[in-house]
Parts: sequence; C-alpha cells; structure tokens
Amino acid sequence: MMADRRLQTLLGHLRPDHSPVPAAVSASTYRYTVSCGRVLSEEQRAAYERDGFLVVPGLVSRADLHTYTERFRDLCTGLDKTPGLTIMKDVSIAKSEFSKDERAITKLQNFQHDPVLSRYFCLPAILRYVECFTGPDIMAMHTMLINKPPDPGQLSSRHPMHQDLHYFPFRPADRIVCSWTAMEHVHRGNGCLVVLPGTHKGSLQPHEYPKWEGGVNKMYHGIQNYDHSMPRQHLEMQAGDTVFFHPLLIHGSGTNRTSGFRKAISCHFASSHCQYIDVEGTSQQNIADEIVELAHKRLGPDVKFTFQVTMECDHRTLLTLILLCRIPGR
Repeated sequence: MMADRRLQTLLGHLRPDHSPVPAAVSASTYRYTVSCGRVLSEEQRAAYERDGFLVVPGLVSRADLHTYTERFRDLCTGLDKTPGLTIMKDVSIAKSEFSKDERAITKLQNFQHDPVLSRYFCLPAILRYVECFTGPDIMAMHTMLINKPPDPGQLSSRHPMHQDLHYFPFRPADRIVCSWTAMEHVHRGNGCLVVLPGTHKGSLQPHEYPKWEGGVNKMYHGIQNYDHSMPRQHLEMQAGDTVFFHPLLIHGSGTNRTSGFRKAISCHFASSHCQYIDVEGTSQQNIADEIVELAHKRLGPDVKFTFQVTMECDHRTLLTLILLCRIPGR
C-alpha cells in the first residue's frame, strides 16, 4: 500500500495533470494546518492560523548546530565540495580581500545532497511539526544556510520585505512551510527576522529589486507597495529556536549592526501532492527569467533542466526535488 502511494505521488510529478490537487484541509475551522495528533496545542494551531507563523523554542540541539557550523566552514574554505550547492556572497564583499573564508560567504543554497547539512531537514523534531502544515507526505524543496555579514555601512545586509512564494512555481501555497532555525542568538541588532502577522491570508504580490543606494544582493526581490503602517513583529530567537511560517507571510530581515556574522539554517517543505505551475505571464516570471539567465551564463545557452527525486527519512515519505542541469556533450 505504501509503495503504491509513493508510485502515484511520483507519477504526479512526472505528469502534472495526472490527478487534481487535493483540497487544502477538510475541516472548515482550519485552513493552514492539518491534523497531526498532539504535536500542536490548540493555542499553537490557532496562532498559526491567525498569524501565519509559529516559533518553537529549543527545537534543534546545540550539538547539531555546532555540526552544521563546522560543515559550513569546511565548505567555505574548500576542504570539501557538495554537488548542486550554490555559494553566494554579499554585494558589498563580493570583490573584497576575503576569498576562501567563511567571512566571504553569506549564503549556501541547495544543500540537499550534502551528507552533513542534509541532516537538518531529516531531524524528527523538525518533521513532526512540518507534518502539521504539509501533511505526512513531505518534500524538501529548498535549503539555505544564511551567514548574514556585519553591515559595512551600505545597508546591504538587510533583506527586503517579501513573500517566499514568489520564488516557488508550485501550489497550493497552504501546503508549503518554511522551517527557519537560529544557529545563535538572533536579535534586532544582528538582523533578526521581521514579520507582518496575518499577511499570509492575502495574495502573492508583485516583487522587484528595491532601489537601494548601497546596492542589492542577487535575487533579493521585495514587495514595493505593501502597507508600511501594518503592525510588525521582530522575531528575536535563541540558538535552536525554530520558526515555521507560511510562504505568503510578508517578512524580511534588518541590517546586521554588530561585528559578528548571524547564522541560521532553513528548509522549505511542501506536500508531495503539490503540483508545478507555469509562471509565464505572471508576477513570478521575472524571477524565473533571472534564474534561467544565470544558469545559461554559468553553464552555456544549451543547458537543459530536469528534476530528480531522491531521499527518504524515517517512516515518512520525505522527497527532495533537485534541479538538474544537463549540458550537451557532458
């Protein structure tokens, strides 16, 4: 029975029209969460439904966080490599004196194939909460380890207010969730997350690059016309605290005004029943075009894109979808 269900799930990704997307939830009371035993209290479930986010204190151990930090340093210094990993630098230090040093790297993306960092999205403590938002069949869609640098005065370390769904061409949004774990004390001084509670109930807004004098990091799109008078909440967190939030929640992060780096690790999860959509002609086309342009610039104009489904953790169907670039002649 389990094998049959997994086969049908995979067929749905290979043939998007194989079956309709199931309704978000059956209970009329809840839209953004699903029944998952006693993991969420009634208060927690009501808070996520109302606000679009939920902070769970001390969810990830300091031992695990230390392991991820050491692995990050090894990858930054070139001691090891991971297939498919994207390494990003802040616009202010991209051409600095730092070369192979963790101070030069502000973000690692797509570490699904890394033997160490991939343990994060397989943590039972994380998955038991994720299941409350996606259901039991879970995919790890996008991963990041963020190393927010001290701001050099250009304010380039901030992240504009945005909705994560802008970057994701799959639906339904209500079956997608991000887990974001502080790897150290995160506060307003070093650029904690800031959220606009309740904005997950709205629609996806157009995003574009903000017109900042100090420059903007690659793909840091933001919403330009949101209501700046809306109440906002700064999520100050201790190491190991984890926030789960909806992909339509408007959020960003402030400038790192300290002398140290601010680290966090995250994964976007989705139900394996989600389906890909065509973003051509929508507000998401600008980010899609930018990603394709970047791939062609790095790999050549004839690169072809396919997807690979991998990995399973514990008893849950946890899949990771990896974008593969196929280059003719290689």
